[in-house]
Amino acid sequence: MPSLKDLRVRISSVKSTQKITSAMKMVAAAKLRKAEEQAQASRPYAERMERMLGSLAASAAAQAGAPVLLAGTGSDMKHLYVVGTADRGLCGGFNSSIVREARRQIRARLDEGKEVKILCVGRKGRDQLRRDFADHIIDTIEDVGKPHPRFETAADIAERIQGMLSAGDFDVCTMIFAQYKSAMTQIVTTQQLIPFSVPLDEEGDFEAGAEGSGLDGAVYEYEPDEAEILDALLPRNLSIQIFKAMLENAASEHGARMTAMDSATRNAGEMINNLTQIYNRTRQAVITNELIEIISAKEAM
Repeated sequence: MPSLKDLRVRISSVKSTQKITSAMKMVAAAKLRKAEEQAQASRPYAERMERMLGSLAASAAAQAGAPVLLAGTGSDMKHLYVVGTADRGLCGGFNSSIVREARRQIRARLDEGKEVKILCVGRKGRDQLRRDFADHIIDTIEDVGKPHPRFETAADIAERIQGMLSAGDFDVCTMIFAQYKSAMTQIVTTQQLIPFSVPLDEEGDFEAGAEGSGLDGAVYEYEPDEAEILDALLPRNLSIQIFKAMLENAASEHGARMTAMDSATRNAGEMINNLTQIYNRTRQAVITNELIEIISAKEAM
C-alpha cells in the first residue's frame, strides 16, 4: 500500500496535469472558432471552382492536347500521396485515423505492383508512416498551420507537385486529409488532385444540374476558348483544393485536441477523487492504528 506521502505527491501531480489539460482545452477552443469559420468559408468557393472546371473538363478531357492536369499522363503506374496531418500530438485519434487510411491505400497500390511516393504535410504523418514506408517518403513539409494556414503555402505545395508531374515523377496524385464535421467528428477524406476528377452522377454523366452548383445544363460560350481557360484555372484549382484541405485539417486538429483535452481533464478529476478517497482511508487507518497502539501501551502499564 502506498504511503500517505506517496499519495499526496500523486494527487499533486495529477492536479498539475489537470491544469495543463484544462488550459490546452481552452486554447484549442479559441483556435477552433476561427479555424472553423475559415474552413466553412472556403468550401463554397472550392466547390464552385471544382464544378465550373467540371463543366469545362467534361467536354475537353477527351480532346487531343488536353492539359495534363486534366487528362493525366495516360498511365496510373506511379502514385503520389499527399498525406496531411498535424505537427503536434495530443489530439486524440486525429493523426492516427488519417495515417491508417493512408497505409491502407498505399498497401493496396503496392500490392498492385505500382510505384508509390509519399509527400507528408505535417510531422506526425511522417513519424508514423516511416515505420513501414520510409523508402517511399520523399519529403516532409512542416509548420503549414503556423500561425494559421496560408494560401501562399498551398500555392507553393501545388507548384512543387506540378514540377514533379512535369518531371514524370508520378501519374496520379491523391491527397488524404480530415474534413471537419464537428468538434467531435472529423471525416477522413481522399481527394484525387491529378488528373482532375470530373464530378459524375450515378449514370456516369457530368453532374451539371446538381443542387447548388449554379450550372443548369445550359450551353455556354467561352472567351477565350476552353483550352486557354483550363490552362489558367487548373493550376489555380490545384492550389485552392490543397488550401481547402489545409483549412479542414486545421479545424479538425483543433476540434480533436479540444475534445481530447476535455476528456483528459475529466479523467484527471475522477482520478483525483479516487486518490483522495484512498488517501483519506489510508490516513484513517494510520490514525486508528496509532490509537490502538497508545491504548494497548497504556493498558500494558
